[in-house]
Amino acid sequence: MPTPELLPPIPSPRRRRLLAGGLGLGSGLGLGLISACALDPDEDHRGGDAPDTQPLQKSPRTAWVFSSGGPRGFVHVGVIKALDELGLVPDLIVGTSVGAAVGVLRAAGRKGPQIEALALDLQPMLLARLTLGGSGRFSGSAMADWLRAQTGQRLLEQLPIPAVCVVQRLADAAVLGWNRGDLGLAVQAACAIEGQFAPVRVRGQRFADADGVAPLPVRLARGLGASRVLAVDASAHEERAPPGTERWRAGDLRKRLLTRPDAALADLVLQPEFGYYASISREYRALAIAAGYRDTMAAAAAIRALHAA
Repeated sequence: MPTPELLPPIPSPRRRRLLAGGLGLGSGLGLGLISACALDPDEDHRGGDAPDTQPLQKSPRTAWVFSSGGPRGFVHVGVIKALDELGLVPDLIVGTSVGAAVGVLRAAGRKGPQIEALALDLQPMLLARLTLGGSGRFSGSAMADWLRAQTGQRLLEQLPIPAVCVVQRLADAAVLGWNRGDLGLAVQAACAIEGQFAPVRVRGQRFADADGVAPLPVRLARGLGASRVLAVDASAHEERAPPGTERWRAGDLRKRLLTRPDAALADLVLQPEFGYYASISREYRALAIAAGYRDTMAAAAAIRALHAA
């Protein structure tokens, strides 16, 4: 069976730092509400539970692919809530950045309403720790601890639904998909925004958020054998950017160049619209979740047909 290490090195464009990253952490840490300190953010993880890739036990038919998107990624929660309500279950979940975090929760057996409650009650700034060395101002180790607790301390290969966390190897910008090992550490790496969060070192190599190389990893899901792909794109609708946002729109357009090839390979793409500006407020999270639920239910017939094919 194919393994989830499929994409060649891709030049990584400079990414905007604001309103980006796992669970929207990057936009609010200035408030100083952080969870203690990370004493060794550059620890090299080499044990048997270190994240890695392994062949899938069986070729998946239907894959759900969740994109990066920072706080916009709360839209994934609404999509999952609707998919659960429709009684649909995938054979594989693949996620980049915040998409990896939400995807792992669903793969571990958490249902839409449970994930929604977690998302609304979450204090994102408590999922980071100040670093005392290494690269990046913060460590996502608190997020790793939180995910381990929420998923019962399981490894990726133990999840009821196979899940792949997409990461970028910083040495060469290669895209890898981890589907075995410590799920907390895998998601921590998938959400490690360069320059903001310390990358995760595994077997001597440094890994970080793949937002700048594979924000919508449909090709990886296809390479793993998925014959049907439902993709959820949490990026902004750049064509609706309001006046005065030109500098951000330029970043949106660069990201669109990255998502377009993958979107073209998906059977169905959802990109809910819920305004251009992003936030980590509870109200914004509720808005994003509602938009994901609304647009998924609006496409229910097509989504059911895709899963029945």
